[in-house]
Amino acid sequence: MADAALFEFLHTEMVAELWAQDPDPGPGGQKMSLSVLEGMGFRVGQALGERLPRETLAFREELDVLKFLCKDLWVAVFQKQMDSLRTNHQGTYVLQDNSFPLLVRMASGPQYLEEAPKFLAFTCGLLRGTLGTLGIKSLVTASVAALPTSCFPGVRQPGGDNHRQ
Repeated sequence: MADAALFEFLHTEMVAELWAQDPDPGPGGQKMSLSVLEGMGFRVGQALGERLPRETLAFREELDVLKFLCKDLWVAVFQKQMDSLRTNHQGTYVLQDNSFPLLVRMASGPQYLEEAPKFLAFTCGLLRGTLGTLGIKSLVTASVAALPTSCFPGVRQPGGDNHRQ
């Protein structure tokens, strides 16, 4: 459990440091900060994608990779499994965590909803990096309708076609 607290603290400090440089950045500054966080997550996701699935030599189907993300990767990073994995039947997978650990502390009020995207950028990169390492090029987006639920509805390959490369 100490690992989870340390990770949450590190993540919070990364977000705070990127926003401390300009407390009210314009749209360009926000995009840059989100891009930096997403890039950090991407590199971590690449490393985890190389190390975690050692016992599985190759995933047979794309769905197996997504199940790996929801179970094994999520447990390794957040000490819990993802709550839901669905598809919209148009090539887009939707991953949902109803008590996303990086948003739980913010769930005390709706005023924090606009701050949530800062806390999801790293995780989008984490998912995209892991998918890339496992052979799936993808776009990953995130949304929050109510705290602490996070939804990653944009796990798909650029262009909407989800075939492995």
